[in-house]
Amino acid sequence: MIITTTETIPNRVIVELLGVARGSTVRAKNIGQDIFAGLKNIVGGEIEEYTKLQAQSREQAMYRMVQDAERMGADAIIGFRLATSMIMQGASEILAYGTAVKLG
Repeated sequence: MIITTTETIPNRVIVELLGVARGSTVRAKNIGQDIFAGLKNIVGGEIEEYTKLQAQSREQAMYRMVQDAERMGADAIIGFRLATSMIMQGASEILAYGTAVKLG
């Protein structure tokens, strides 16, 4: 599956727009991560536990977006974007979305 942030794909012709493909996940921090994050906050530096959590969340949301596009019969996703929103204190949603297309 081709995924691009652009509206076109070089050397390919888009023959049909199938609709918006989307995938999301909601993740929450856990107490263990919060303890390590609190310590890092004191001494400074990257909070690796949260970096890993966010990376896993992005990958899961993208995977679900691709599955949605495949269900539509897409060959590619154009205009790919990621968005995040807080659901509640300590929990956020990662949303991956783009336009599912058929290529000629």
